[in-house]
Amino acid sequence: MVLIQLLLPASGVARADGVAPLAQTRRELAERFNGLTAYLRSPAKGSWTAPDGHTEQDDVVMVEIVTETFDRAWWRTYAATLAARFDQKSIHVRAVPVDMLDEEQP
Repeated sequence: MVLIQLLLPASGVARADGVAPLAQTRRELAERFNGLTAYLRSPAKGSWTAPDGHTEQDDVVMVEIVTETFDRAWWRTYAATLAARFDQKSIHVRAVPVDMLDEEQP
């Protein structure tokens, strides 16, 4: 099993059709992976030093998915889609192998 975590901007400008980027992303991922967990109540505070030396800050939410496998090519493409959707240079996506306690282990 693999735990996939995404850090997404907490705010995003709704498109002309009124759909917010985070809502669209949650819907897409829930449909593809049959569920997800999104930590929305207390956005995390992200900060980093930009190439020009000034500090950037962003409120982010974490979205988690547990799935059987990690399709690196699909996630690279989807991360690029999300970067464009959220007007970001890149989206942080990480995949962590997990052992599920409710499953039989050899």
